[in-house]
Amino acid sequence: MRRDNYPHQNDLVFMTEPTLHYVACDDAQGGHRMAYWQWGDARSARVVVCVHGLTRQGRDFDALAQAIVARADGDVRVVCPDVVGRGRSDWLRDPAFYQVPVYAADMVALIAQLNGEQAIDTLDYIGTSMGGLIGFVLAGHKALPLARPIRRFVANDVGPTIEPAAVQRIGAYVGKSGQFESVQAAADAMWALSTTFGPHTPAQWLALSQHMVVPASQRTADGSAKVETEGQAEEGTEGAWLLHYDPAIGVALRAITPEAAAQGGAIMWGLYDAIEARTLVTRGAVSDLLSRDTALAMTQRGPHAALVEFDGVGHAPTFVDPAQIAAVTDFLFD
Repeated sequence: MRRDNYPHQNDLVFMTEPTLHYVACDDAQGGHRMAYWQWGDARSARVVVCVHGLTRQGRDFDALAQAIVARADGDVRVVCPDVVGRGRSDWLRDPAFYQVPVYAADMVALIAQLNGEQAIDTLDYIGTSMGGLIGFVLAGHKALPLARPIRRFVANDVGPTIEPAAVQRIGAYVGKSGQFESVQAAADAMWALSTTFGPHTPAQWLALSQHMVVPASQRTADGSAKVETEGQAEEGTEGAWLLHYDPAIGVALRAITPEAAAQGGAIMWGLYDAIEARTLVTRGAVSDLLSRDTALAMTQRGPHAALVEFDGVGHAPTFVDPAQIAAVTDFLFD
């Protein structure tokens, strides 16, 4: 394609839908594909990677991604992967490998592919909950072959120490949802489990929820495997709906013992202390996953993060509210 046939940068600022891409990732069972959603200019040397939480997917960042593209006047690539086992990505053959080291290796492969397509000059990273833990590895593990060091890092409602009660709460529902008669019914059911996300209008919540479900026809009868179908169904499709992710993503989470959690926390603190990227911690003021003590400790050690807390929000801020979006974009662009 000739360069003058690319979309004009002003057109990119007003993108309403991202483009879907894939990256091939290695694993012990022969490899898998990870999907990612891209906003902005594919030719830009400035890249922002946004990685979601445990049961979520890359379209969670639609509002934030559009705001970042607008703030950059179109000169940015915002890349939002569906972590393996979620969204459009493959499911792992062995659910025991649904763990942070595998996810981090996939992000290294993603960043290498992005750099191969267009050399990266500036790499920023935003991670919510599980995505933040992946970010600790990427930003703190100096031996990783990252194409470019992370310049600015946003850890959204997560720290090296995770409160056990939150892990138990999340583990109680992951992979245990039933079927829904419509996208709206799914949104209503998810809201009952997600009121800690803070205030959202019905339209905002439906926009977040519509990418969280797929038609039951895209799964086997027992829901344990994907069935390839043409295209992506939308609201109005007849039949039942299921959550987008592999129900087995909760297997490794529920297997965590207190001893393993303590060991994992120590490893994460070591990674955090090694981070050189300028860091922002965003926290729901009533979060049950990231305690205020842990958040404050993150401001006193390692990269000495800045801390922004959002009143009336628990785990986790969704970056839909304009004040939450502004906190991130101001940090990335100041």
